[in-house]
Amino acid sequence: MARYINTRVLSLALILLLGISAARAQVPVAGAPTGNKVGIVSIQDAIASTNEGKKELDALQQKFAPRQTALQTQNDELENLKKQLQAQSDKLSDEERNSRVRSATEKQKSLQRSAEDFQNEVQTAEQEILNRLGKKMLDVMEKYAKENGYAVVLDVSNPQTPVLYANPGTNITKNLIDAYNVESPAAAAAPKPAGSNAARPAGAAASRPPASSAATPKKP
Repeated sequence: MARYINTRVLSLALILLLGISAARAQVPVAGAPTGNKVGIVSIQDAIASTNEGKKELDALQQKFAPRQTALQTQNDELENLKKQLQAQSDKLSDEERNSRVRSATEKQKSLQRSAEDFQNEVQTAEQEILNRLGKKMLDVMEKYAKENGYAVVLDVSNPQTPVLYANPGTNITKNLIDAYNVESPAAAAAPKPAGSNAARPAGAAASRPPASSAATPKKP
């Protein structure tokens, strides 16, 4: 799935969200039903697969697509300039070669700055989606777990999860997607035409800020 959303940011933030939720779940509530079942969920897949999540991510893709295409164009121009310089280097005077090197260097710096600004804006937009939909999904998960007798629900979104084996019957990801769509109905996102996703420019990928820079959403 070619999306801007940073799955590492999403996974790390949702692990902390689930930690907050689990801490709350440890506080006994008078009259609350008890359960003994254990479930697993890929929470990031659940959020992204809801009708609302799909619409949000598609809207994000469309919003940033023109700038992504512009960055790709800048990157292509820079790569062509480097190839020309390499191919013609022996035929150029020192002055002309140095001038072209300076030009390529300036273009590289400009592309990197633009790519960093672009990525920061994308991450901010992703974080806003995570804050809104992640909190709503946790409410749905808590309600579903209580109503269906689950004592523990483990997130397996992160490859580093300590869960080494789980019976497929314990996976409630699809159940939570369906429950979320009922709680927060939204029209299913329309399928995008083939080739609508712009390729990520190399400069943007190289200059992505670390995932830990994103703020962690908190459940009130």
